Amino acid sequence: MDGAPIEIEMHQGLGTIAASDWDACACPEAVAGGRANDPFTTYRFLKAIEDSGSVGPGTGWQPRYLTARANDEVIACAPLYVKSHSQGEYVFDYSWAHAYENAGGRYYPKMQVAVPFTPVSGRRLLTRPGFETTGKAALVQGMVQVADDNELSSLHLTFCEEDEVDAGQQMGLLHRTAQQFHWLNENYQCFDEFLASLSSRKRKNIRKERQKAQAFGGEILCLSGEEIRPEHWDAMWRFYQDTGARKWGTPYLTRDFFDMAHDTLRDDILLILAKKDGHYVAGAMNLIGQEALFGRYWGCVEDHPCLHFELCYYQAMDWAISHGLGRVEAGAQGEHKLARGYLPVTTHSLHWMRDPGFADAVARFLEAEREAVAEEIEVMTAWGPFRKDKTEDHE
Repeated sequence: MDGAPIEIEMHQGLGTIAASDWDACACPEAVAGGRANDPFTTYRFLKAIEDSGSVGPGTGWQPRYLTARANDEVIACAPLYVKSHSQGEYVFDYSWAHAYENAGGRYYPKMQVAVPFTPVSGRRLLTRPGFETTGKAALVQGMVQVADDNELSSLHLTFCEEDEVDAGQQMGLLHRTAQQFHWLNENYQCFDEFLASLSSRKRKNIRKERQKAQAFGGEILCLSGEEIRPEHWDAMWRFYQDTGARKWGTPYLTRDFFDMAHDTLRDDILLILAKKDGHYVAGAMNLIGQEALFGRYWGCVEDHPCLHFELCYYQAMDWAISHGLGRVEAGAQGEHKLARGYLPVTTHSLHWMRDPGFADAVARFLEAEREAVAEEIEVMTAWGPFRKDKTEDHE
């Protein structure tokens, strides 16, 4: 199929794209019924985000999904949105917007290739196997052309993968780095085996935190698939509202999303809930990938010491160990995760600026920022919680 003409098409809704075509590019490893590596770019997840009204009119996220076709076959696609603000992205460009508008430019609207409200790294240029090179090139060329033709200030591909960075840079996109904290499962057979890899002080601290959390006076439930019932979504919605109202003012996801998750996403979801006196008092929502558990939302209606650490971190690690997953990604930010066994990793994004002068200024900023991020990751890794002396006593 080399040399076949490629047609780029923009879609205002996933309903005009066949689920089988999208998932053949987004999660080919799951076509035969397996679990997707990245549950966030599956058709069912993005469709729930869209159909629930979490994106679309009035949200500042206008879907403009992109597909690339060759010989009437979809060979690549991308979750593309036109944005009228920079909320829900977790790769912050507010300073860029401020500088550009102070110079007389108009930063919004802009184009964003991302999973809305989701700081999880994964492929953003989704290609059918065998079309990796041509598919990526076609998508980048297409979205840059659309942004340029419509005189949009910029294009951003956030939380993309490292091989996409190489492809993007070859086509003139700017590279940005940041960091997150991930827990890596070093083939641990149990949580105690993980604890044995830590320094004595960190090991004792985690044990104390777990004891405090588990003494909250109730029980902790880990639920997935058919175990999840509507009452659990009611509780999770209350928790999500509480956290969302405190952090963002208005929660990003609508109540309908949780109902749709019950119908189409239960097998991709792990709910970790704390129940006391017949009521759910706290909970964490995770999505399950083929190799990783992704922590997404936490909330509570009662405060209990260390319960947040237990539900969001330690229970997730326990579950990953027992289910053979290689890592836990617990979301954006949070240096406090370092003391609990999560180590810093580099995340990547790509950026295109329509104005050449602005692009030059951003490029200089990104060069200095990349150096700073690399240094910070090196320092924090060296100060990690793991034992430096392998002969240290195991308590």
